[in-house]
Amino acid sequence: MTSGAVYGAPCWVSLMTRDLRAAHDFYGAVMGWRFRPARLGEDFSVALSGGKAIAGIGALASAFHVAVAWTPYFAVRDADATAARIRERSGTVAVGPVAFVMGRGALAADRDGAVFGIWEGELPTGWEGWRSAAPAWARLHTRDAFEAAIFYGEVLEWACGRPDCCDVEYAGDEVVLRSAGRAVARLSSGALEEAPDPAIRPRWQVHFPVSDVEERVTAALRHGGTVITHEPGVQATLRDPDGGLFTLTDAGTADTTGPGTDLADADAATMEPPD
Repeated sequence: MTSGAVYGAPCWVSLMTRDLRAAHDFYGAVMGWRFRPARLGEDFSVALSGGKAIAGIGALASAFHVAVAWTPYFAVRDADATAARIRERSGTVAVGPVAFVMGRGALAADRDGAVFGIWEGELPTGWEGWRSAAPAWARLHTRDAFEAAIFYGEVLEWACGRPDCCDVEYAGDEVVLRSAGRAVARLSSGALEEAPDPAIRPRWQVHFPVSDVEERVTAALRHGGTVITHEPGVQATLRDPDGGLFTLTDAGTADTTGPGTDLADADAATMEPPD
């Protein structure tokens, strides 16, 4: 399957960090992940849980002069055309498009500064299983969810009427992104652009459903992490020692707060980890 088959949908999440070994030590201890090299090069690895791919980690933050961050990537038909649309709509393309073994990718930011990635090319074997399992999902915290939906809709061709594009649903005070009828991401309002607290500035927030939030929080603190927000037993936003923000969500309640996937089936998904 290629990105053109599901364009506009989130297709992967990745951490851009400065120290790959340090990231392995922290996330291995906190999340119980194991890691394998990726064909993209020695600066890349894939995080695994139970032998199944969860996310990517790349030690390129220093080389690309970008902030350490967890970032969702969206599938696109043409990385160059998408990058041009981002610039035309006052967004920023910070890196790329860059050619890799399986395709081409770029790192960008929307008009409010929320960072996201785009990917044109092959998706990993069994990608549908990864999406169905939802080992990670993304929510955009932004100044105005409806205005942001217009930006992303134009850039990523949401609701364009073509086969396999994503649909947009306005539900209450947030926007739900659907691919093939399935909720795959959410956009919510209320972020403050100049807020000193990074947790309430505009950003794409990557969530990982876990079986015991408190156990992971304790492990994160023990290994140099910081708690940003914490709803005991339900959800916690953490900062890793290198500065990357991520959110842990209780897997038992994630189906009410996540994008709408059936997280109970997460362990049943199988896929060949991407390179």
